[in-house]
Amino acid sequence: MGFSAKQVHALRRNLDGRQIRTREAHGRELSYIEGWFALSEANRIFGFDGWSRETVEPRCVLARENRGTFTAVYIAKVRITVYADGATIVREGHGSGEGRGTSPGEVHDIALKAAETDATKRAFATFGRPFGLELYRQRRTVAQEADLKSPIIPPTRLGFHPDDTTPIPRPSRYYGWREDPKIETGRPPSTQPAEGAPPLAPEIPPETGKIDKSALALPEPKRRRDKSHLRFVASQPCIVCGRQPSDPHHLRFAQPRALGVKVSDEFTVPLCRGHHRALHQAGNEAAWWDKFKIDALRIARQFWEQTHPREAGSQADIAAQAE
Repeated sequence: MGFSAKQVHALRRNLDGRQIRTREAHGRELSYIEGWFALSEANRIFGFDGWSRETVEPRCVLARENRGTFTAVYIAKVRITVYADGATIVREGHGSGEGRGTSPGEVHDIALKAAETDATKRAFATFGRPFGLELYRQRRTVAQEADLKSPIIPPTRLGFHPDDTTPIPRPSRYYGWREDPKIETGRPPSTQPAEGAPPLAPEIPPETGKIDKSALALPEPKRRRDKSHLRFVASQPCIVCGRQPSDPHHLRFAQPRALGVKVSDEFTVPLCRGHHRALHQAGNEAAWWDKFKIDALRIARQFWEQTHPREAGSQADIAAQAE
């Protein structure tokens, strides 16, 4: 007695990468799923009447007021009960939530709801992958992060037969041939190009395994990292509502996207938790900023100039000389 074959199949499926959200907390990027999505998956897998939720032991651990701004922090335990073909399965999860604002009732309500949602997601995560269990793994590598957010692509066969995986020699993108002693190319290896042939492509140094990107026709944009600058941005009030604490948000439209790599730290602005969450849920970030009539790039540049005054001075000198 227990889950049906259809339910077991659904619980073994990977989480859809499009449902993963990210936010920054204390200089770290956290991945999570939204509460409504966890409830939707529970209805889809267990049925609308196949499970129930009970909040037990909600408790306010912090409540204070400072100059008209109220803060409340709650912790809660949620018990999930699933009814599967005559069997009753009970799972529990603990969570915490924080609320800030000018209305004490609303602040306590927000904090309690956040704690219940956090605990609910953690309880559902014990059922497996579709509820984001993999997101709780500590020290995930960049490759694991990219694999989690990308669809599964079957391996490509390179041979002439579907079962033949022998690599096929091919010219490099620099129009030269790379010599590989493990592959029979039909001609003797040579370090000098034939007469009239284009020069051979420069080999990648084996000790580094990296390409010299300075030789590219279109240089890659610099992605600078400065933890002290991120701490400075986080210490500033939210540029939308003026609340604190704030998270340093990277303006994703400031540079071309790269897999698993954020934009440079010079393109960061402070946002409170609420607006930070709303921005990550928005599809078009540039349009989101236009809605508030905020030039986020200009503000980010001003913050960068405050923490890097020498760089700002040198750029001003260059502009003066150009004029």
